[in-house]
Amino acid sequence: MMVNESVTEPIEKIGSETIVADVAIVGGGLAGSLAAAVLARAGHRVVLVDKRAVYPDEFRVEKIAGQQLAILRRLGFVRELQRVACPYDRILNIKEGKLVDVSVGQAYGLPYADLVAMARGLLPDPSSFIVDQVTGVTCSDDTQHLSLASGRSVKSRLVVLATGMAGVLGYNLGITRRVLAAGHSVSFGFTIARSDNRPFDFEALTCYGDRAADGVDYLSLFPVPGGMRANLFMFRDPADPTMRELRRETKSTLLRLLPGLQPYLGDFRVIDQVRNWVMDLSVVEGHLQPGVVLIGDAFQTNCPAAGTGVSRLLVDVERLCTEYVPRWLETDGMGQEKISQFYLDGDKIAADQHSLKLAWFRQALTSSNDIRWGVQRRLHFLRRNLTHRVDQIRPGWVARVRGALRA
Repeated sequence: MMVNESVTEPIEKIGSETIVADVAIVGGGLAGSLAAAVLARAGHRVVLVDKRAVYPDEFRVEKIAGQQLAILRRLGFVRELQRVACPYDRILNIKEGKLVDVSVGQAYGLPYADLVAMARGLLPDPSSFIVDQVTGVTCSDDTQHLSLASGRSVKSRLVVLATGMAGVLGYNLGITRRVLAAGHSVSFGFTIARSDNRPFDFEALTCYGDRAADGVDYLSLFPVPGGMRANLFMFRDPADPTMRELRRETKSTLLRLLPGLQPYLGDFRVIDQVRNWVMDLSVVEGHLQPGVVLIGDAFQTNCPAAGTGVSRLLVDVERLCTEYVPRWLETDGMGQEKISQFYLDGDKIAADQHSLKLAWFRQALTSSNDIRWGVQRRLHFLRRNLTHRVDQIRPGWVARVRGALRA
């Protein structure tokens, strides 16, 4: 989608207490900020509300690739991403110290806080971003109201909740969250460098776990502006002593779990704080209500190892902000019949279902002791390695065969 910055309309103020807009977005993370930018650049009056003027340095999304890039390109935001991120297009994939295959495709690495700052910077009118806390929300078939901690209020036709897993506002509307799997996965993020400060001998690298008992899915190493970033994804009890060891003795524990890494990394050190994240798989219920729509993690959480979180988020933003909201605003009312169109969107449903399916698949493939999954693990990596060898002998042949099968 090509955007038009010249048609953006300013938000309206009634006196000094009430702000009037077409769409009020609560939550200034990646989902909310991108949604605000898309709608504002299309000429709609948008208010984005978040309690933080600068998003904190959190361990969240740190790389963009594949379908995610395609959507950002359609939205017209790829150039901005390229300005702030580190590009790479070749990933060595290894297991037990041996090469499985090589992934080729454009990707970008950057801290989540920088990604959010980029998204917020896309807003054509900085005044549409309000640093405040939403304390209450009231929704109806026609007009929605937000109460802010400062005493101000926002009046809009539609409210978009992009609040992640923070569900207080949703609970006040009767929206609840159903946990499908508590502590489904554990992720660690940190930055490494060689002890001699020389660059590593690879652009990016993925190392898969050796044994099901370890619960290690994979370690992803990729460049970011601050160095070589490491994302470790595991399916293991968050209370397991290994979790504490990874935080306190990161290097030695990492090499114990993934001994095949040593030849590729050489002598390295961890150069920043080790952060970890325990993810529950959950979905919301009671969300079909007039005047309000949920996007991103506010609607459904994802398994970080599956890599589908940003893809889902971007599908939500693209479908809601380019297909539905412009059409909804053309006519009066904002009842359930309009809101349901977004939740019933085929692309959204497919992305949500694929995300959950892949979450369960990666968990079973990584850590299941069942004989069937053990065989599937071996076949999975054998198939990848054989495909890689064939492609080395006859470059492009595998891609042509796959293309013919899809046709």
